[in-house]
Amino acid sequence: MRTKRRIPQRKFASYTNAQCTFSSRQTVNIMDTASTTKNFRTVAELQAGAANAEIFEACRDSTEVKLENFPKYVRRQHLKRFLALYEIFKMILPIKGSIVECGVFRGFGFISWAKLSTMLEPENFTRRIYGFDSFDGFPSIGERDKNAVDSNIVAHPKTGDLSSNSKDELEALVSEYDKDRFLGHMDKAHLIEGDACESIPRFVEEHPHLVLSLVFLDFDLYEPTKCAIDHFVPRMPKGSILAFDELDNPIWPGETQALLDTIGINNVQIERLPWDPYIGFVKM
Repeated sequence: MRTKRRIPQRKFASYTNAQCTFSSRQTVNIMDTASTTKNFRTVAELQAGAANAEIFEACRDSTEVKLENFPKYVRRQHLKRFLALYEIFKMILPIKGSIVECGVFRGFGFISWAKLSTMLEPENFTRRIYGFDSFDGFPSIGERDKNAVDSNIVAHPKTGDLSSNSKDELEALVSEYDKDRFLGHMDKAHLIEGDACESIPRFVEEHPHLVLSLVFLDFDLYEPTKCAIDHFVPRMPKGSILAFDELDNPIWPGETQALLDTIGINNVQIERLPWDPYIGFVKM
């Protein structure tokens, strides 16, 4: 029986099995996080992600085989995130309309919505997935985005934060996704690049037929979130889902402020999944 090795603080243990060899002397810098976020993870939690990544890279299996066995390497938080999106998607299966992802970043949600639609409703070619992002970080920060001075908040949003530069990669992935699905010759997933306060009104004007079953708000900031609510909610039928990723979040007050200044919190029931701390959603 193999005995468990104790992992020294800020160091990774050796790991060996028939397929993989892993030995690392790297350390984790607990401040290597986005400048806009507080580090809520312990040192051990921060080490876990990097350690899993090294085990992944050290495994002799092909990358394709490793991806087929992705639960081995993906941390529970990210699996839980995907399951949360799955639960939300199931709510809109009987609802007519396309999906809008507001804030694509590296594409987790955008690609998840596309693949869930392909798996759960392969013949629903009219449900398209639209992703809005500048792909160049926050265009600007307004007064309503400034979080409170608090010992639990170690950084504040600033222009250019959360730049992902992921558009080319995501478009390549969409191209491969189209080759591997039913009705792949019909367009399904689209990225809309630019400042959302400009691109959203233009998009709605250019798509007079637009009906939306799901709008997932993850812009983090006040102005683009308010713009999305103002322009997309009138296109949402009864039963559709308006979801928020940063409500009641002291780091990102702009999203809550945008809801207050549009629909109003007292006018809706904001629900959550029992096991997910982030996403709040409204059944329209």
